[in-house]
Amino acid sequence: MIYLDNAATTPMCEEARREMAPFLEARFGNPSAQHALGRDARAAVGKARRQVAAAICCEPGEVYFTSGGTESDNWALLGAAFANRDKGRHLISSAVEHPAVIKSLEWLKRQGFEVTLLPVDPMGRVNPEQVRAAIRTDTILVSIMAANNEIGTLQPVAEIGRAARERGILFHTDAVQAVGAIPVDVMAWQADLLSLSAHKFHGPKGVGALFIRKGARVDAMIHGGSQESGRRAGTENVAGIAGLGAAIRKAAERQQENAQRITGLREKLLSGVMEQIAGVTLNGDPALRLPNNLHLSIFGVEDEPLLLRLDLAGLAASSGSACASGSPEFSHVLRAIGKNPGSAGGSLRLTLSEMTTEEDVEEALRIIPQVVRSMREVSP
Repeated sequence: MIYLDNAATTPMCEEARREMAPFLEARFGNPSAQHALGRDARAAVGKARRQVAAAICCEPGEVYFTSGGTESDNWALLGAAFANRDKGRHLISSAVEHPAVIKSLEWLKRQGFEVTLLPVDPMGRVNPEQVRAAIRTDTILVSIMAANNEIGTLQPVAEIGRAARERGILFHTDAVQAVGAIPVDVMAWQADLLSLSAHKFHGPKGVGALFIRKGARVDAMIHGGSQESGRRAGTENVAGIAGLGAAIRKAAERQQENAQRITGLREKLLSGVMEQIAGVTLNGDPALRLPNNLHLSIFGVEDEPLLLRLDLAGLAASSGSACASGSPEFSHVLRAIGKNPGSAGGSLRLTLSEMTTEEDVEEALRIIPQVVRSMREVSP
């Protein structure tokens, strides 16, 4: 199987597996316990917290472990909204956010909050000046993702963060696709809240983190014990947290090297597809995009049959967000950049990782044109 669906999830790296193993076996203690096994577990959580902090340029005490990106996004939006509702009830986001943000905003609207969803340009980028123009006296939060999970476009988060900071408004960024792929610096981005998830950078599933800047007003996520400084109760997923720490450390250390190599493979894949298949367009910004992301519209084929045919031929890919798969609705991201079901053609998202090889790309360039040709031959 040629695996080109790394935006959905990545295979776990050996470093993460090795770090997790002891806490799945002999070192099984509860981090809240005072005996040696508890101290071992507590030390592992602390180590991972420092590793995350180093990777995103913050203090360890500003890192809170969660079950993944969706929980982190929910916590950031709901926690900030309710903690600051005495200041106002207006939130700003964009039309291309991940469902974890969009659905959270929809829920907040039902609780009496107001939401402004900013449009994007045809490349999928938010204009920072539109953020400034949308800010009102009762605005309490701006939430704009760092990198789009479908089309790979990078947002001008540093400029957006500056716009929010100028007005004393909290800024959250969903960096689930960005961490490990591009340099992430919460200080440079002027972020108050940042979401990440381990399984997007070769860590385990079911564990993530939320950066909460010291002093930011954010309500607790889960009530109960004193874990995560009393803001997210419940016994810690020690093995998962240890794996997250090892994976993010490796990803941060090798980010520049991996980005350069993966970008080369991405460009080879793009040029090969364009040369062999007519009627293909690239979605998203051609330059300001994630190193590993290609999102294509292919005329004369449909998403689901294309993905099934590719799967049967030995290539794993997707059409867009894994969290929206199975939905009969047309992609809200493609709609936001001006596409519609009649003109977009079949959508194909090909996403690489540090484990993708030159041979993988060459085999993909054999399979994809062959499958598209066979589908077009029988297409009305």
